[in-house]
Amino acid sequence: MMRFALTVVRHGETRLNKEKIIQGQGVDEPLSETGFKQAAAAGTFLSRVKFTHAFSSDLTRTKQTMHEILKNTKFCKDMTVKYDSRLRERKYGIAESKALSELRAMAKAAGEECPVFTPPGGETLDQVKMRGKDFFEFLCQLILKETGQKEQFPQGAPSNCLEASLAEIFPLGKNHGSEFNPDSGAPELVASVLVVSHGGYMKGLFEYFVTDLKCSLPTTQSKFELTSVSPNTGISVFVVNLEEGEVVRPAMQCVCLNLQDHLGKMTEAH
Repeated sequence: MMRFALTVVRHGETRLNKEKIIQGQGVDEPLSETGFKQAAAAGTFLSRVKFTHAFSSDLTRTKQTMHEILKNTKFCKDMTVKYDSRLRERKYGIAESKALSELRAMAKAAGEECPVFTPPGGETLDQVKMRGKDFFEFLCQLILKETGQKEQFPQGAPSNCLEASLAEIFPLGKNHGSEFNPDSGAPELVASVLVVSHGGYMKGLFEYFVTDLKCSLPTTQSKFELTSVSPNTGISVFVVNLEEGEVVRPAMQCVCLNLQDHLGKMTEAH
């Protein structure tokens, strides 16, 4: 068995986020001033984590967030980022660039609830979830393929350093069932992956983790929290356990979901 950590961060705030305008894939709005500050704060919070891989949606707001995060880290400033269209936000069709209130009105007119309503030209929730599944299975296969290659660790960092760097900022311990526990007897991490994506997409991805892969949640959180969209730059961390040579259906544990501790510190600082 091999293990890797997956840290997923939502992009920082845009002007349209604040104004409750639907962006989806067709409106490529940059970060607002607040969004840049949020992304920098997330980078400072994650500054000592040793990531081995970085993936981002190819939209401007996620690219800028990833850049700000890495710029504020200690070990990953010069990491190569892979931009992947599978990490894009849900496509909202004719509702893109319209107010959230208009989307709700469309859903009501169709006799549906807003979260499950698909505007004409948009993606269904299942299609978004399948995009998440496709990316995640690609990621698992990549980690399996790279395991054993010395090049997988930046600057020759041994795998126990990956674990220790996460344990520094996610000290959840035995009481929370954390995987970052030196006495757990679990194999050391072979990789630590950073992903920057979008609120709607992340909600679909996390639903896949919990519903399909039976990912366990910390004792302090419940499945109900999966129904909430992550705040801007909310941080979620998972540990993925892979069996080498088998069909990808890993055992997963959620360490934290939509964490926003860094945003409180940002508020205090400003």
